[in-house]
Amino acid sequence: MFLRVQELPRVDLFVTTADPVLEPPIITVNTVLSLLALDYPAEKLACYVSDDGCSPLTFYALQQASNFAKIWIPFCNKYHVQVRAPFRYFIHNPEDDSTPEFKQDWLRMKDMYDHLSHKIEEASQRKSIPWQLDGEFAVFSNTERKNHPTIIRYIVAGLAGLQGPFYGGTNCFHRRKVIYDLSPRDVDEKDDLAGNNIPSEKELKQKFGNSEELVKSATLALKGRTYLAHDDTNLSNALEAASHVAGCGYEYGTDWGQQMGWIYGSITEDIQTGLTIHKKGWRSELCTPNPIGFAGCAPIGLPAAMTQQKRWATGMVEIFFSKHCPMLFGKLHFRMVLAYMWATDWGLRSVCEMCYVCLLAYCIITNSSFLPQEQGLWILITLSIIHLINTLSEYLASGLSIREWWNNQRMSRIRTVNAGFIGFLSAIFKLLRISDIVFDITRKDESPSGNDVNETDAGRFTFDESSMFVPGTTILLLQLTAIAIKLLGLQPIKSGNNGCGLGEIMCSAYLIICYWPLLRGLFARGKYGIPLSTICKSAALAFLFVHLCRRTIGD
Repeated sequence: MFLRVQELPRVDLFVTTADPVLEPPIITVNTVLSLLALDYPAEKLACYVSDDGCSPLTFYALQQASNFAKIWIPFCNKYHVQVRAPFRYFIHNPEDDSTPEFKQDWLRMKDMYDHLSHKIEEASQRKSIPWQLDGEFAVFSNTERKNHPTIIRYIVAGLAGLQGPFYGGTNCFHRRKVIYDLSPRDVDEKDDLAGNNIPSEKELKQKFGNSEELVKSATLALKGRTYLAHDDTNLSNALEAASHVAGCGYEYGTDWGQQMGWIYGSITEDIQTGLTIHKKGWRSELCTPNPIGFAGCAPIGLPAAMTQQKRWATGMVEIFFSKHCPMLFGKLHFRMVLAYMWATDWGLRSVCEMCYVCLLAYCIITNSSFLPQEQGLWILITLSIIHLINTLSEYLASGLSIREWWNNQRMSRIRTVNAGFIGFLSAIFKLLRISDIVFDITRKDESPSGNDVNETDAGRFTFDESSMFVPGTTILLLQLTAIAIKLLGLQPIKSGNNGCGLGEIMCSAYLIICYWPLLRGLFARGKYGIPLSTICKSAALAFLFVHLCRRTIGD
């Protein structure tokens, strides 16, 4: 690769964080260390960390990590380390046939990382850095998480010797000319901006703002060239220019957030940004190296997972009912429209599923039917079995197990009715201007065993008092009540074949099996049990539904 260094583009890497409690600094540090250790020319690599929480803990952790990086990266290059996030790499001991030199260096690096980790964890537990907020930390002394000035600190330079998939927010590379509002028709065959398409200086300032440095850099980027700072460039002046551009008010009156950069208007700005890029005619490519180049930390525990899913569902509904709706937005390929519709209508599907599961309970309670009887029922059963076998074969072909397939089947039911439905309501309330959407940060934890699962919680669901679990618990209680009414013979008598059939009973039983973790939560205690407040709310809603069903019988 280094034989063609001149052909390699310059890469800016961005790491975002917002809360040192929910997103521990040690996780951010490992992310940054793995990026700095990329096998890429150092002069063409830059890493930026954006902390919306303005935490001195995060800055302190990165400052300490910069010293460790000067030793860690040469170690990775010397021994061709593949997993370059230290907290993952040091999970496993060296192989027995390793050289004595490697074992000695490995132990030295592990001791240094343990020391670094201990210092960061100790500061995180105290929620303060080991010294007063003076010197480099003085700027953090009078700041608030939700109201703070632009703070930019230079810590260390980069070290290291269809139309395509959706933009999913992480592990994506963007060309600057793409996020600068260029379309393929604006670029000639040499991948340069055509001469007659070069905007004037006035137009550039209207698009990019009044920063001379940014306009100069953007002009070169649009032409397919690289902005190179001179050796005599003053670092303080560069930081001052960056601070000016990073200010919250800089983008007002420009195209940032509307046509350029990350598009505003939804908490799932990644999908909206990718949609805008595809609308302009650009293509995206999927790259899946083996081993995987980048991996993230999945939320541990059901509450954190549901919070993340709810945020995504809310953002998707926002996009669906906005001017960026895939059916109305730009000139996307027809199949690309279908793909984006599949993604953005996820929150809407929760409404359909909620109606379906309520209809099941209603039919059993009132002894009515909405599914076909006898031969028609077996056609639906056959189609359902074919669908299940098809999805199972896809899982097995991907190297996944039957257990993983089943876990996903039941979680798709739990996720849709709980997180999806609450996310849909949140988006509707915002559209009706009843309430605003709160951006919920997902907790990220470092697993000591490296498998992202706390051994004490392995295979068990945890719950909290969030309203997220009210819809699912209500549906479970409804299905249990409906089955009990059927078994106890409390249904009204219907003449002919108009009564509740086998299809409704089978579907209700299948739902109860899918909701088995919630059923266990009704009887468990502590964090493994559904809180009493949630059970009471769900029981009240279930009782109201049964009462209304009974009233329809009387009418």
